[in-house]
Amino acid sequence: MHVRHHHTSDDRALAIGMNVSLAVGVAMLLIKVSAWAVSGSSAILGDAAESVVHVIAVGFAAFSLRYARKPEDATHPYGHARITFFSAGFEGGLILIAAAVIVTEALSALISGPELQRLDLGLLLTAGAGAVNGALGIYLIRLGKRSGSLIVEANGRHVLTDCLTSAGVVLGLLAARITGFLIIDPIVAILVALNICVSGFRLVRTAARGLMDRVDPQMSETILKALAQETESRGIGFHDLRHRDVGDERLIEVHLLFPGSMKMEEAHRLATAVERGVSERIDGTVYI
Repeated sequence: MHVRHHHTSDDRALAIGMNVSLAVGVAMLLIKVSAWAVSGSSAILGDAAESVVHVIAVGFAAFSLRYARKPEDATHPYGHARITFFSAGFEGGLILIAAAVIVTEALSALISGPELQRLDLGLLLTAGAGAVNGALGIYLIRLGKRSGSLIVEANGRHVLTDCLTSAGVVLGLLAARITGFLIIDPIVAILVALNICVSGFRLVRTAARGLMDRVDPQMSETILKALAQETESRGIGFHDLRHRDVGDERLIEVHLLFPGSMKMEEAHRLATAVERGVSERIDGTVYI
């Protein structure tokens, strides 16, 4: 028996979410570049660099979301959903690149000496951009989890990382403004870079685990429990369970064991009932 367990999803809501993310990302990038231009802050420049990465990543994620929804074909009999892991890995890799750019600029500022100007306006623009990104990030993460979309959830985590980056920059620059120690600016930029490295690494790790078909023990336990309940109630057994997560759906393969005297028609009816029951117990829709 082969089961395809699709996460419940709203394609229109996901598409709208990604379009909003792209539009907001471009707007926030322009605001942050303006903030850097008026302030000359290395920390704000690093924040803007992270936004450049975000815009590129969202564009790739939006493409991946559409591609993942394509139906199966002769060359992709299991569908196209595994591109979600490439998207998450790509986004994580870009985050790591952005962190490297931030550190490079911050070290340059440390060596040459930071020069800040019109800091108040730069702080105001950066804080406003961070607040917008915070709200958008939380929305996208919730949408991605509710819809079972790794692409949207990864994008939401990137947006939220962008928000945290802006918050760190604002706090650091406030400290620099209050104390007069301008060297705080590049130091904060380096700390921000280290922080977003964690987010980037997690996305890359998630992508690698998905591409390598790493088994989730908790999901295995859930599927085994559902299969045991559905088969025992019908007087049949099962063995050789295997399953894999392909992004926005889960493929489950298992051998059902029927009594030798059972007719084929009855066995098929029971197999269909088991598929439906397992689907309901793990909260999804099953397709044969």
